[in-house]
Amino acid sequence: MSGRARLTLAAWGATLMAAGALLPLVKPATWIFTAAFVLALVSAVGMLTRRVPLARPLTLLAQLVAVVLALTLFFARGQAVLWLVPGPAAFAWIVELFRAGVEDVGTYAVPAPDTEGIRLLLVAGVVAIGLLVDALAVTFRKAAPAGLPLLALYSVAAGLSGGGAGWLWFLLAATGYLLLLLAEGRDRLSQWGRVFGAAQRSGPRGSSVATGGSAFAPVRTGRRIGAVAMGVALVVPLALPGFSGGLFGGGNGEGGSGNGRGGTISAVNPLVSLQDNLRQQEDREVLRYRTNAQDNSGLYLRLVALDQFDGTSWKSSVRPIEDVPPQLPWPQGLAQSMDITEVTTNIVASDAYEQKWLPMPFPAGRVEVSGNWRFEPAGRMLVGDDKQTTRGARYQVTSLDVRPTAEQLAAAQPAPEKLRHEYTKVPVALPADVRTAAVEVTKGAGNDYERAVKLQNWFSEEGGFQYDVDVESGTGAQAISRFLKDKRGFCVHFSFSMAAMARSLGIPARVAVGFMPGTTQTDGSVSVGIRDAHAWPELYFEGAGWTRFEPTPSRGSTPAYTRATTPTGTATGPARPEQSASARPTVAPTASESCTAQMRRMGDCGPDEALAGDLSDGGGPDVLQIALISTGVLLLLAVPFLPMLWRKRVRARRLGSGAGRGPEELAARTLAVWREITDTAWDHGVEPDDSLTPRKIAERLVRLGDLRGEPAEAVHRVAGAVEQVLYAPRPEPVAGLAAEAERVRAGFHASAGRKARLHALLAPRSAVRLRWAASAWWASATASWSRRRTTLLPNALRRTPRSAP
Repeated sequence: MSGRARLTLAAWGATLMAAGALLPLVKPATWIFTAAFVLALVSAVGMLTRRVPLARPLTLLAQLVAVVLALTLFFARGQAVLWLVPGPAAFAWIVELFRAGVEDVGTYAVPAPDTEGIRLLLVAGVVAIGLLVDALAVTFRKAAPAGLPLLALYSVAAGLSGGGAGWLWFLLAATGYLLLLLAEGRDRLSQWGRVFGAAQRSGPRGSSVATGGSAFAPVRTGRRIGAVAMGVALVVPLALPGFSGGLFGGGNGEGGSGNGRGGTISAVNPLVSLQDNLRQQEDREVLRYRTNAQDNSGLYLRLVALDQFDGTSWKSSVRPIEDVPPQLPWPQGLAQSMDITEVTTNIVASDAYEQKWLPMPFPAGRVEVSGNWRFEPAGRMLVGDDKQTTRGARYQVTSLDVRPTAEQLAAAQPAPEKLRHEYTKVPVALPADVRTAAVEVTKGAGNDYERAVKLQNWFSEEGGFQYDVDVESGTGAQAISRFLKDKRGFCVHFSFSMAAMARSLGIPARVAVGFMPGTTQTDGSVSVGIRDAHAWPELYFEGAGWTRFEPTPSRGSTPAYTRATTPTGTATGPARPEQSASARPTVAPTASESCTAQMRRMGDCGPDEALAGDLSDGGGPDVLQIALISTGVLLLLAVPFLPMLWRKRVRARRLGSGAGRGPEELAARTLAVWREITDTAWDHGVEPDDSLTPRKIAERLVRLGDLRGEPAEAVHRVAGAVEQVLYAPRPEPVAGLAAEAERVRAGFHASAGRKARLHALLAPRSAVRLRWAASAWWASATASWSRRRTTLLPNALRRTPRSAP
């Protein structure tokens, strides 16, 4: 295998190994095979065009054409000519798919489903990084800088996954980059012929045999940059915001994926803006309903259940969804012998309320609704598919009003082992004081029901907790501990904490999100406002199924089966859908007929965002914010390398010009090489002294730089050429001045220590000339402006007409 082919393969592998950090973000992760194939095609095209050979820009152009054709084949073949050649329809489809992918990214939390839009974003992003790595490492033969796009790919993935992508993915990314550096170093060394190991150590100091010449410099540089890049890769994810609602936060809560039967519902959370909604001064109406329930105080309208707890957040599991059946399955764990009443509720959603979950009383038995809705059996929730939302929806729900008694709950048998295992999981990171507090609060309880009631009463009555929507929410594994200590928060804090403590006691628990029953109006309908958004825990008891508890003080209603006495409710009248059901209520909420994009971003349209699973306010960064932060991080990483890049550019300019044809060109060429030699010495610690003659300067450089052999002779030869162009009446051109400068540079490099060489490479002292040039330009510009101002001001005064006396 040739060196170029080996380097191409290394670039391909390094990109895929860095892309591994993206695998935990999406399930299933089959997109990686598509990305690997497209990237292999791009690499093969690059390898073929380089063998022709084509000019570097043409090589990149050929690879870009290959990318376009491949993406068309995989994502827009139905709109393309012969499945491969893109036309206007194919490009329009790709743009629409990209837009859908951005929307999906803002909808789903980790791990997101593998939708076509998300797949396009991932494949295109990885291929773009791979193309850049291939161009830098293979086309332009600069493998070390190719680590920057690889670093960006890993760092963004690590930051988006909540603070790190795991050691496995870091090691894979680092290994891929090091293999790329080794492949490039081996390719460079192979161009020098056979290298004998013994000669590398036995030559005299300063000779090319002892130092290995310049062949080893790229390897050493690559190792240093690799070490810096890997170190930064551990730090950069800490500066990137993690996920909290959707992949990039916000969104309007897309829930389903796929068409027809099957599909999944992803881990999306519906109340990112809950805290902002509860703080709003105006309580806008989101729902209006009528029900035949005798008591609607417990008629909570449930959106979604959060059943996964990782210590820092609660979120929904990725579960299969199906078409809505005419009759929903019987609720899990609910016994037929329980006191159950069938309740019918007719609901009308506001035109300003857009939500991907259908608010329903729990547990629903039958739903009559038009549109593209899908059913998730485990959570018993309906989620919109293909951009279906609740906006203006009118639907009827037949639900079960389950009224267990305290005795029935206390005598409940243990939950099935599979359910108990799934819904009692608590992470290792959960602070020990959470379980300690749960055990202390429930001391003396004889069964799970009594423990649950004690937890509820401790939060709502006995523990001294206060309801406060203005409290600063905590984040991370210590958030529950801080809440238990400060005893101030709103429904998210109370529901999340009680569910976590219940799980620590072995009680199956999850968190439900939706709305409280709302306010009854004079016409018998019930109005649900934006400030009725709520979260509450559901605990499982065999025979009663998933059972609601209310730990939040001053919010909602305490379930009758947890109280000593049961209040009597007032019937709200028979269920009857009416056209006036969406009319403006007479109490509290005011209907809003429209909702602008700005209002949706601010959370003013109701809880239409994905609910943040952690104990923070849930706000997540958007796509633009992620791009800006990533760009800023890359720019910050590039700042330390600016002196090195400037120095390389200046050296290339000084040594790269052609031979001068006239005396002036000859003098400029020779003096530029001489300046490069003195700056090289300066970079290695020998400060310039322009007061000396060129011959004296050469002697000084040889002495202070400890130059021997060929480098020392090269300094004297260039000094002689400088004296000729300065003093000789007809100077003779000297050939090979650029090569002489490279010999001098190699000599300084050989005589300097490791620290001095690194300082000369990354922080060259001669880079101060850039600051001097900037200062001189500023002084010249200010002086020019001052002269112009002194000229223009008198002229302007002379042109100003004077008023007549």
